[in-house]
This record gives sequence, C-alpha cells and structure tokens, in this order.
Amino acid sequence: MSVAQNSGQPTGAPTPDGPKKPSDRLRTFGTLLGRGKDDSPQARDRRRLARTGIPAAADQSVPLPRRILTNRMFWLGIVMLIAYAVFLTMLYNQVVPDKKVPGGELIGLGHEAVPISAKFAAFTAVPLALVFLWVDRFRPQRLPIWFMAFGWGACIATFVAAQVNTWAASHLSIVGDGDPATGTRAAIYVAPFVEEACKATVLFWMAILMRYRWVSRLTGIALAGLSAAGFAFVENILYYGRAYRYAANTFGAGNPVDALHQLFFLRGVLTFFGHPLFTSMTGIGLAIALRSKSKVVRVVAPLAGYCCAAFLHMTFNTVSSFVTGSQLLMMYVFLAIPAVVAMITFIIRQLFREGRLIRERITDYERVGWLPEGDARPVSRLRTRLRAIWQSIFLGPDAIVATFRFQRAETELAYLRDAMARGVVDDAGQLREKALLATIRSVRGAAVIQPARRAAYSNVTDAFKRRRTAPAYAPPQYPGPAGLGGSLPAPGLAPIGPASTQLSEVNPNWKPPGE
Repeated sequence: MSVAQNSGQPTGAPTPDGPKKPSDRLRTFGTLLGRGKDDSPQARDRRRLARTGIPAAADQSVPLPRRILTNRMFWLGIVMLIAYAVFLTMLYNQVVPDKKVPGGELIGLGHEAVPISAKFAAFTAVPLALVFLWVDRFRPQRLPIWFMAFGWGACIATFVAAQVNTWAASHLSIVGDGDPATGTRAAIYVAPFVEEACKATVLFWMAILMRYRWVSRLTGIALAGLSAAGFAFVENILYYGRAYRYAANTFGAGNPVDALHQLFFLRGVLTFFGHPLFTSMTGIGLAIALRSKSKVVRVVAPLAGYCCAAFLHMTFNTVSSFVTGSQLLMMYVFLAIPAVVAMITFIIRQLFREGRLIRERITDYERVGWLPEGDARPVSRLRTRLRAIWQSIFLGPDAIVATFRFQRAETELAYLRDAMARGVVDDAGQLREKALLATIRSVRGAAVIQPARRAAYSNVTDAFKRRRTAPAYAPPQYPGPAGLGGSLPAPGLAPIGPASTQLSEVNPNWKPPGE
C-alpha cells in the first residue's frame, strides 16, 4: 500500500511533504495565469462581479503598496502616461522647429512662441476643466481617470487628428483653375468626423473598462468635456503660435502680441465652448447606452451621439468658413448662444434628477430597515454634502475620511439599486450591496451625516490656545503646602506672631447643658 493510501488520501494526490507531480505544477501555474479555474467561493464571487463589471471590495488585510502594484488601472495609467509623453514629443518635433524641405524651408511655430501661446491657451483650458470636474459631483471619478481623459485629448487626439487632416487636405486640394471655395472642404467634410472620433475614442475605452462607474449622463459629459478641453488646449497653442510667428516674420503684419490677442478673443472667448459642446453629445450617448437594458439602444445611442457631435462640428466649421460680418454675429447670437444655454440647462436639470434618484433609492433601503431613517435627504443634496465635509474638517482626519467614505458608499449603493431595478446588473450586485452596507455601518459613527447649524470652530480655537498659551498654576495661598510660608507663598509679607493667629468669636449666651 502506498503512502497516499495509508494517509487516507486518494491515489495520485500530492502529499503535504512530498513533491508535486508535473501535472499538478501545470495546473497551479495555469491557475495563476488565469487559464485554470479556481472553484473557491471568493473566486466565484469575483467572477460573478467581473461579469457585470462590478469591482470587488479591496482586501484591507493586504498592504497598500501591494494593492497598488497589483491594480490593473495603476499599470494602465503608467502605460498611458508614457504614451502621452511620446505623442506629445512627436507633435512638438513636427510643428515647432523649422524644417528644410525641397524648394525652401517650412516655417514652424518657433520655440519662443510656444510658452506665450500656452499661457493664452491655459486661460480657457483651466476654467473649462474645473467646470467639468465640478459637474460630476454625486459620483465623481478618481483623479487618474480625469487625467487620462484630459491627456488623451491633449496628446494623442491632437497628434492623430493633425496627421489625418493633413493627409485629407492634401488629397482634397485643388490644383489649377479650381474653385477657391473648395479649399475649405477638408475643414467641413473631414475634420469634424476625424476630430470627434479621436476625442471620443478614450470614452469608448473607458466605457469598456469601467462601465459600472458610468452611472449618469453627467459622467459622460464630464469625461467628454475633459477630453475636448485637452484637445482645444493643444489646438489653441498651434493656432496662437502660427499667428504669432506669422506676424513676427511678415513685414507690415503688425505687432505679434496684438495678432495673438485678436485670435485669442475669437477662439478663447467667443467660441471657447465649441469642442466641449460637440464631444459632450458622444458622452451623453454612451451614458444612455450603459444605463439601458435594450441591445438596440446600446448600439444606436453611442452612434447617434457621435453623429450629432460631428454634425454640430460641421455646422460650426461651415458657418466660420462662409459667413462673415453681421451675418456671422447673428449666427452667433441666435445659434451658438442658445446651444450653450441649452447645454447648461440640461446639466442643471440632470443635477436635480440625480439628486431625486439617490433620494428615492436610499429610501428603499430605509423602508426595509437596512438603513436608518434620515440618510436619504442629506446624501441627495449637494449643499448638505458639502457642509458635512466642511464640518468634518474641524473634527479631525478620522471624521474627514469617514464622511467621504459614507457619502461615496451611499451614492454607489443608490446607483447600484437603480441598475438592479433597470435590469442592467444581475444578482451579482447583491454581493457588492452587502459590502457597501457593511462599509456604511462601519463608518457611520465617525462620519458627519446631517451637518449642524454651525461647525465646531471652537475645537480649532481651543487647540490653538492650548498650543500658544503657557499652562496656568493655581493661585498661591497661605500657609503653603510646606508649612509656614510654603513653597508657593502668597504675595506680600506673611503675618508673624499673635497677628498670625485668628480666633473665632465667642457666643456670650453659651453655657453648659442642664444649667
């Protein structure tokens, strides 16, 4: 009888102390590579969550550096950062230095024009980015996601669009006695489709990688706006640099700074909303598709959003190319401004709509007793959430972290409940639901849920006084603790002799009892 049979194990199973067979080593190696199948309950739960796109709860027992190094999004961010640097360097080498070509020299932007142009372009890009970061307030994305969207539009989308637009313009150019008006064909029929596709590519990738985090149309608008703001930032640098270099090298063209100011007023002030407005259509279409159960809507909505973005872009380029003077001003007043006002109105309505959705879904958990009453209203109002975070600052770091975790967990729980009600998420969402409820219970004691009328400013004031004020001792008394005089005598001279003895007054009516 073999050792395995003596130990009660089936024949062929590896013993605890004995070496594993080659087949067992291959099975273990295949499991590590994802080729094998781990049948543990934890692995089955992870597969159920991954099928729906729901992230599994982080294992807090694993050290933070190890969790970061094993996170796929971390390594994806590193790869994208390197790609952004490579594409931006290639674009810089292509458009900035002067190049010798057959028959002459191709004038570039020049190294001195880039910093000046970047400063003017930042006046538009920074406020736009901050606005889109503020838009997605109920379920904000993490900072690497925002950076990935902005960097894609600024580095990769601009480089690819420049190459394709240049190639298309060379094939659509008219040689000989052609119609001069056909010189704008590339800007009207090619650039809108190419640029919108380049800006929106990162949105489609994000929708595939993190579809569970796209919880509203505000998420699509925010990410699309960041990609478009990055694209407009680099594109404005190119336009401003060309205007500056042309005015500096052309006799009679005027002051380069004045030419830059004029172009900045046209692109950076009057039409700064162009690219974000166009690309937001694609973001809205993707958001509608991800929150819908219908397969037809999931296919048609993103395509419709992209076509709408390209059509708006084409209309804008057409008007800019053929309309001038007072007609251009009328187009701007009656078409451009109403479109911007309509987008702002849509965003405000979505903010109120998302607040109502969160309040209704958290109320569902309050009715069944899984959450206490009073959570729905504070977590569904932006002003109340901001006040709670502000007041938690004066209660210490633990209160700040607990408040952030509480608001984020309840918001995710509300959107998860909405996705399960829509049929977008199957019963695997119950695993994430339990984890979120456990997180809410664990941080409830330290979090600020319903802010008070006034923040605890006294805590900061008292701590500041304790740090800056010397400790006060009790006032000295006589006699001191060490006898006459003591170690802490009272100020002045201490009484000595009969004056130091103090007797109480005698009652003259006192007499012994019984007399």
